[in-house]
Amino acid sequence: MVRKRYLGALVGAVALVGLTLTPVSASYPGTANGRIAVGVRGADGSFTIYSMQPNGAGVTALTSSAGRHLCPDYSADGKQIAFCSNVTGAWEIWTMKQNGTKPRQVTHFGAFAIFPDFSPDGSRIAFSGYVGEPQNDQIYVVDAMTGLAPQQLTGCPAASPDCFSDYPVWSPDGTKIAFTHGDGFDADDNPVNEQVWVMNADGSNAHALTSGAFPKDQVPDWSPDGSRIAYASGQFGSEGIWTMNADGSNQQQLTGCSATDPTPCSAGDDWGTAWSPDGSKIAFLRDLTSLGIPDRPIYVMNADGSNPTRITPTPALRGVPAWQPRGGASDD
Repeated sequence: MVRKRYLGALVGAVALVGLTLTPVSASYPGTANGRIAVGVRGADGSFTIYSMQPNGAGVTALTSSAGRHLCPDYSADGKQIAFCSNVTGAWEIWTMKQNGTKPRQVTHFGAFAIFPDFSPDGSRIAFSGYVGEPQNDQIYVVDAMTGLAPQQLTGCPAASPDCFSDYPVWSPDGTKIAFTHGDGFDADDNPVNEQVWVMNADGSNAHALTSGAFPKDQVPDWSPDGSRIAYASGQFGSEGIWTMNADGSNQQQLTGCSATDPTPCSAGDDWGTAWSPDGSKIAFLRDLTSLGIPDRPIYVMNADGSNPTRITPTPALRGVPAWQPRGGASDD
């Protein structure tokens, strides 16, 4: 099923490649800000994961095999990257070292496993997708080494059998998982009541942090100290970056259109947040495809929304960035 919320996609805009998805990542604290990893679409429709310095310099390819490699997420020590790939024919979760060596397939469901997120201790990986039926996205957790015994954390009530849950991201202390949840889709395949939710790490006490008519999408991310959550809000063509306290209070708009104006922004959509490990900055995508421009550059701004700066000069379709925490770990 092609869903509107996936237009900010693992594999590009619907008009370009058909199936669309989106990646996610968590931000963990570090003594220094490391590299930024992101999936980039090539001319042949494949996706390669690259990393770069926070100013956009030193671009290095981390994956090289055919297929689509996306969803990069750094472990809390910055030494591993979880990602998703369809190289086997199905979307599965993989890991590799932060320099791209030693790629290893973690899951073998033959189904749909995307949006990986390492737990703070590195022992588990949360992801969204489906393992069996029904084929609507829910959140699962697996052992990071074996990929076995998936534990499903979310599900649908009888009143909303077509609900979905996506974009899981562990809190820095490992006690909670933030995610987006919607009640289903309307006749035009637009999400219904898509909001940022939070639950305990075992799936209990799931509840909404946001409300309102505009979808909250692509993607929630905890600040490294766990006090704030960044997310995107707005209809396609008018999305902006917001932050709020971890309990949903003090919601503040940082970029994008007016909170009450659904008219498409002349600057495009902003989504795909990733906090810097020191908490001072936020990386995000500025999606220009709603303006008819095939470009999704990465921007970095201060955590209060000031001084947004483009760090990727070359036009390309990119996925959501991940930011490497460093505490003595090298870039290699």
